[in-house]
Amino acid sequence: MDNVFSVLITLVTTLGGAAAFRFYEKRAQRKEEDERFIRHDCQSRISKLEALLERSSEEKDELRAQILVLTAEVAKLQTEIKYLMDGKGKGL
Repeated sequence: MDNVFSVLITLVTTLGGAAAFRFYEKRAQRKEEDERFIRHDCQSRISKLEALLERSSEEKDELRAQILVLTAEVAKLQTEIKYLMDGKGKGL
């Protein structure tokens, strides 16, 4: 009778151990797949952010050039207004 219980306990332990091993093996595989997905997703997002950063830098440079042109035009107009106002006051 003792041998039967020993055999049953050994059998249950062995089967349970094998099932637990398969469970933890699949769990580790899923975790690795999730990490791979997250890594790929992060790489994709970083690439998109780098492209957006480069584009915004180019737009900033273009806007800076436009501001310089507009500032020069405003200065020119201010000078013209000054001369027109001086001429108007002198009776031209």
